[in-house]
Amino acid sequence: MKPWIRRALFGLFGGALVAGSIAGCAGHRHGWGAADSTEFRARMVERVGSKLDLDAAQKQKLDVLAQKLQAQRQAMRGTGDPRAQFKALFAGDRLDQAAATKLVEEKTAAVRSGSPEVIAAMADFFDHLNPAQQQKVREFMDRGGRRWSRHG
Repeated sequence: MKPWIRRALFGLFGGALVAGSIAGCAGHRHGWGAADSTEFRARMVERVGSKLDLDAAQKQKLDVLAQKLQAQRQAMRGTGDPRAQFKALFAGDRLDQAAATKLVEEKTAAVRSGSPEVIAAMADFFDHLNPAQQQKVREFMDRGGRRWSRHG
């Protein structure tokens, strides 16, 4: 396999990991509609808000961030079944390089176009936390993003 294709596939896998992380925040269940994801986002904002002791303005910024993450996840997912699209690359005797390149370009374009809004929302949220709240976020990240502890 050519090095650029290997790098592109690793990039796609990295994008899939990012999408998977986003899915954890955006309610990754098949068959969920817009109302379900809105409800999940509201519960997530409340849960994180209580763990970080957010005020109303901070919760609003977190909700905006969650909306941007959901939109980015949907853009990464695109139309159709992503798993089927990926499996189709390996359906023949040889890897469908043209389709793999197209898939990588589509996912990369989705990340490139949506990332500035996600980054701005993330910065707006984080920058409006007080130092103790920021430290709690850092500790959560140090644990590898695993659930908030029951003790704090």
